[in-house]
Amino acid sequence: KHAFRDETKASLFNLTKLYQQIDYNEEVLGMSPLVTTGNFQWEDGIKDTKVLFMPSKDGRFNISWVPNRNLQNNVILKNNAKYPGNEHMGAFGCDSYDISGTVDNRGSKGALHGLTKFSMEDAPANHFFLEYIARPQTADIFFEDVLMSLVFYGMPLLAENNKPRLLYYLKRRGYRGYSMNRPDKVWNKLSTTEKEIGGIPNSSEDIKQAHAAAIEMYIETHVGLGDDGHGDIYFQKTLEDWAKFNINNRTKFDA
Repeated sequence: KHAFRDETKASLFNLTKLYQQIDYNEEVLGMSPLVTTGNFQWEDGIKDTKVLFMPSKDGRFNISWVPNRNLQNNVILKNNAKYPGNEHMGAFGCDSYDISGTVDNRGSKGALHGLTKFSMEDAPANHFFLEYIARPQTADIFFEDVLMSLVFYGMPLLAENNKPRLLYYLKRRGYRGYSMNRPDKVWNKLSTTEKEIGGIPNSSEDIKQAHAAAIEMYIETHVGLGDDGHGDIYFQKTLEDWAKFNINNRTKFDA
């Protein structure tokens, strides 16, 4: 069952904690539906209205929490521009892909994850609530999937801007306010493109290191067996990708 575990000694992250969580999840997920698979869609198929989540066993999304109904689709309008109304509750991170067909068949999947932060709302803190590691037929389906997730949860996205198509798509659709500017620079130090579409390049060494350090810290604090029981990340694909994570070859494992 765990033959692959021996090969991953070189992992950057705490394998003990990751496998504690994976094993725990295998037990509890069999007993109770902590994760729902499905897709997002616009109400009545009309874009820019309300987003609904529709459970479906063939869905592209796994979710483990949704906001209360009064906080779903929480859009704020400022000067006719749309902004996420639940920014205080969490955010999304995204590894986009830019092209519809890639040379090798396996292709890099588009990945999206949602994580809550501590807030005064009725929501779990530091909880990974959404996992999307899919490669739909076209990049535009992926972009629309991402957009609908942001609107439904009312949370912003920090995306890689060295693959800018997703960010231009959000801007064109009127959702530039949902794309976070890079947090490591002040506004007047951003490039023209960064001011236009937001996002952060993942190509520089210090960004890669910061990304890995953030995951490492999350695993140490919130994954596996801790003082108060097991962690509450129920996404096996993401945990398995973290176990195989290699900072120098990030495309092999996208989560």
